[in-house]
Amino acid sequence: MKGQLAENNFKSGLACSQAVALAFKDELNIDEETLSNLMLGFGGGIGRQRLVCGAVSGMVAVISATCAHGKSKVELYKIIQDACADFKKELGSLICADLLGENQNAKIGNPEERTKEYYKKRPCAEICRIAGDIAERYIKVNKS
Repeated sequence: MKGQLAENNFKSGLACSQAVALAFKDELNIDEETLSNLMLGFGGGIGRQRLVCGAVSGMVAVISATCAHGKSKVELYKIIQDACADFKKELGSLICADLLGENQNAKIGNPEERTKEYYKKRPCAEICRIAGDIAERYIKVNKS
């Protein structure tokens, strides 16, 4: 359910990090504008640098926000590590450049316009869905 919402959020024009985090806006005690602003810089692999995938950043943010209460740092880190391992197992990497088949050192430039062709060649919407599904699964099991 949350994964599909994250995918739809991305298709509506949100950055990958925002798409995943905002799929969980009802579970978080943060207003939508603040959450959107907080997550925007993680899009495109942290400011479109193609580093850690923004969908992963969104996934980690919502798991942290919903599962940290009453847990030690070590316990939360284990949950995050397991969620990231599931993501990596399914997609092969946590790195945006790898997921997009791009050279991480390529010119960063401006984001492409979101057209039908963009969605055909970019797996980002599906990646958001997967990250949202993983986050939802981990939250159900580990929510404080």
